[in-house]
Amino acid sequence: MTDPSARKPVALQARSRRSQEAILQAGFALLQEGGPDALTVAAVAERAGMAVGSIYRRFGDKEGLLRAIQQAFTDLLDAEFADRISVARLRILRDPAVAVAETVGAFTDSFQAHEELLRVFLLLGTRHEAVHALGSRVSVEGGHRFAEALEHIPVAHPDRAAALDFAYRLVYANLAHRITQGEFLESDRPLPWSELRSRLQTVVIAYLLGVAEGL
Repeated sequence: MTDPSARKPVALQARSRRSQEAILQAGFALLQEGGPDALTVAAVAERAGMAVGSIYRRFGDKEGLLRAIQQAFTDLLDAEFADRISVARLRILRDPAVAVAETVGAFTDSFQAHEELLRVFLLLGTRHEAVHALGSRVSVEGGHRFAEALEHIPVAHPDRAAALDFAYRLVYANLAHRITQGEFLESDRPLPWSELRSRLQTVVIAYLLGVAEGL
C-alpha cells in the first residue's frame, strides 16, 4: 500500500504551480486592462484569489512580481514563436522565399497575438531599467532565433550575419513601432496587420535574396 505521506510533496508542488499560474494570469490581465499602474500586489492577490502575504512571500515586492510576470510573458512569446515555426521543416523547403516569408510571418503573428501586453512592456521599458534590460536581452535572443531559422538559405550579401541581423531589425522595428504607436501615427492610410505582414515579407525577401533589385 502506498504511504499517503509520499504523495504529499507532489500534491504541494502541483498546488504551488497552480498558484503561481493564477498569480501570473492575474498580472497579465491587470497589465492589459490598466497598464503598469494597475499592477499592485493587492490587486494581483484579489484577482488571483490569494492572500497579499502569499504574493510577498513568493516575489518579495511589486518589482519582483513585475519581473516574474515579464519573464513569464517573454517565455510564452518565445514558446509561441517556436510553435509557429519549425526550423527542421524550413530546411527542407526548396524555395528560400517561402522560408523567409514563413519566418517573418511567424514573428508578425506572435507580436499581433500579444499586442496589448507587448505595448505595456515596450513602453515601460523606456523608463524602467530592469524591464528594458530583460526586454533587450529577449529581443537579441529573438534575433538569434530569426537567424537560426534562415541559416540554410542563400543570402545576396557578402556579410551573411550582418544581412540577417539587419533583416531582423527591420522586422522588429516595424512591429514594435506599430504596437507602441498605432496604425496612423505617420500616415492616414490604413495598414491592417495582414497587409503589414505581407509587405514585410515582400521587403525582407527582396533584401535577403536579392530579388526586385533597386527596392
